[in-house]
Amino acid sequence: MRRTASLLTVLLCALPLLAGCGDDTSGATGSGDDTATVDITFSDGSVTPKGERVEVEAGQPVELVVKADEPGELHVHSTPEEELEYGAGTTTLKLTLDQPGVVDVESHELDVVVVQLEVS
Repeated sequence: MRRTASLLTVLLCALPLLAGCGDDTSGATGSGDDTATVDITFSDGSVTPKGERVEVEAGQPVELVVKADEPGELHVHSTPEEELEYGAGTTTLKLTLDQPGVVDVESHELDVVVVQLEVS
């Protein structure tokens, strides 16, 4: 009986230590790899989305996945401003925004805000 009680005490004391190790591992693998993806479609002279707001964190990688029936250009009104060209078909455009605020991504050809990236 004493042996069982001693073993149970050791296991109960070790349990928080083992749980703590598990938390450290999961936190290390999950941080910094979170890419925000925005799907954009240009077809027959129109675009979707139109002005949708997407929340991203400062420094978080952003991928604009553009599916288009013809080549074009997106204007990212950040500091500094960026002009991103895409081709016909599917193009993935990558950017990272470091300053908090709302950044418009526009198609000047269609004169429309495609998406607003709310950087926090």
